[in-house]
Amino acid sequence: MGADPDPYWTACRRGELAIQRCTACDARVHLPAAECPRCGGTDLPFEPVGGDGIVHTFTIVYRSFVPAFRGREPYVLAWIDLPEGARAFGSVVGCPPERVTVGMRVRVMFENDLPVWRPA
Repeated sequence: MGADPDPYWTACRRGELAIQRCTACDARVHLPAAECPRCGGTDLPFEPVGGDGIVHTFTIVYRSFVPAFRGREPYVLAWIDLPEGARAFGSVVGCPPERVTVGMRVRVMFENDLPVWRPA
């Protein structure tokens, strides 16, 4: 069984990015998990993080198979490296998709309570 994601979404509604931290080994965990992928610990409270990051990898979606995203193409989905040691997932917005690069500095923002990433 997975982790309860409610604390994550509650933080998003406050305009805050929160990820789990394993109390046994101090690893940061994202997406929400029931146990630490590093040590197997199960005490994983959610804690706010700064919200800065660097694009690790990304894809530009030109044809969406998700009905809610049809008509928004092209859009960028990316994994973002956080300085706290985790990797977060989300859309990169605020610039043309062709301007997104690996290594680009980004900052989390919230649109409709969802985290999105804008160039820093």
